[in-house]
Formats: sequence, C-alpha cells, structure tokens
Amino acid sequence: MRFVALMVCLVLTLAIPRPAAADTLSDRIAALTRGFNGTVAIYARNLDTGQDFAVGADTRVRTASTIKLPILCALEDLVAKGRIAWTLPVPVRAEDRVSGSGVLAELSPGATLPLRDVATLMIIVSDNTATNLVIDRITADAVNDYLDTLGLTATRSMRKVRGDGTALKPAEGWSRAGQQPENQRFGIGSSTPREMVRLLELLEQGQVVSPTASKNVLDLLKRQQFKTGIGRRVGGDVQVASKSGALDALRSDVGIAHTKGGRIAMAITVDDMPAIDYSPDNAGEELIWEISKVLMAGLAR
Repeated sequence: MRFVALMVCLVLTLAIPRPAAADTLSDRIAALTRGFNGTVAIYARNLDTGQDFAVGADTRVRTASTIKLPILCALEDLVAKGRIAWTLPVPVRAEDRVSGSGVLAELSPGATLPLRDVATLMIIVSDNTATNLVIDRITADAVNDYLDTLGLTATRSMRKVRGDGTALKPAEGWSRAGQQPENQRFGIGSSTPREMVRLLELLEQGQVVSPTASKNVLDLLKRQQFKTGIGRRVGGDVQVASKSGALDALRSDVGIAHTKGGRIAMAITVDDMPAIDYSPDNAGEELIWEISKVLMAGLAR
C-alpha cells in the first residue's frame, strides 16, 4: 500500500502544470522587435542601481537631431570658459534659414535673438536653423573636442543641418570627422546608444561643465515639446528629460525617465524603416515608446 500511495503522489505531481518561467527583460524586448521592419539599437541603465540592458549598444548610429544635445553641452563649456556669451546677439538672416523642424525658418528675416534663446529653440523645438546658427559660432570641431574630454569619442558632430528632404541646402560647416569618407553615411552626427546614456549619466551627476550647467541642460530636455518616443504616454508620476531625432527612415530618442523605480537613462535608435511617415503614428516612434515602457518596468528597483 505504501508503494501504491507513493506512485499515486508521483503521478499527481507530474500531472500538475508548472508555471512558465517569467519572461526576462530580453524576452520582452525581443517580443517587441521580432518582425519589426527595421534595425534597433538600445542601451538603458538605471542610474540608481547600475542595472542595465543592451542590444547593439556599441553600434555607431545616425543621430539625427539627438546630436543637438552634445552641441548644447559643448556650448555650455565655451560659455563657462568665457569664449562666448549667452547674451551674444544672433541675427537670423534669410540665407541662414533651413527647412525642417523649428520656427525660425518661418519668421521674417532680420530678427535678432540672444544666443541663449537660439540654444533653447535648438532643443525644445529641435530648430534646425537655430542649430546651424550655434555651429556657425562655435564650430562642429569644438563640439567634438569637448566630447573628447568626456571620453565620448564615437559621438561626433559632422556638419550643419541641410534641411528636410523637400528643400536641402548644400552641406556646410564640416568638422574634421565629418570630412572623413567613412563618416559620410551618418549625416549631421554619429553616436552609440551607450555613449548617449553615458552623457545623460554625466549630466545627472553634474559633471558636464559644472553642476549648474548640467542642470541647465537637463531643464531644457524636460521642456522639449516632442514627447513622441520615450515620453509618449507617461503618466504624471514620471518626468522625462529627452531629445528626439527623426529622418525619413529613422527615429531616435535619448532621455532620462524619473520613475518610482529609479532614474532610467536610455537611448533607442530605430533605423532602416521602409516607409516614410511623419505622422504621430510612425511605427518607429510607437516602438520606441513600447521599448521604453518595458525598460522602465524591467530596470526598476
């Protein structure tokens, strides 16, 4: 009887379905990207715990407008050194205007703004004309020289913005890096997801120029008006400081989500999408939001 009872218990144990192993963060990200028509590169890090996640984190990617964040950091450095002033008057001439994102190209020529306002427009509405006006005054080489001091050697400002695909100007304002043939494919800038997250981490640590300068940069990122990726549908309990970028086949976003589970810094690039779509329903922007949502949960304390 004892043997029979043992066999019955064994059969019952084997018959009870076991719970499936919980999906890992890698599984959840893979489920989102599987079948997506494009390439995806990701790096994310909880700045409070050090836990991170990577897919192609060291792949050099086209930055699109996310390069405007490193440009702002270099500008902060030059202001701190006294080589340029926030109060410098910057005229906006007709020949300075380029198409694409921003507002300066829509205004009557002849307006003059202080450099600080030009830099603000470069970030909060990703103004292409404002970006070129900044580069005209500090040079793309100065941006790269400052990035070298931070150890961000894969992040390069290549040249000025030519405009959008409907009205491109000749390429101007080349940096030394931008003139190298192997860098032509990157357009206005290159970086890696890991380096962009490192820059965000340095900003959070107050190590970009100074604590005050770092705070100034982060405050501008919080005011960016294009929250179509990382900040797409976050609730009021999550604050996002981010800078996004877009090209015909690319969507990119770098930012910090301040969540209850920690400060989650992330950089996500989606490229090689076959369809051109500048609507809010762009597949790349939707994917960036879905990935960032999973990262916020999966990397939480």
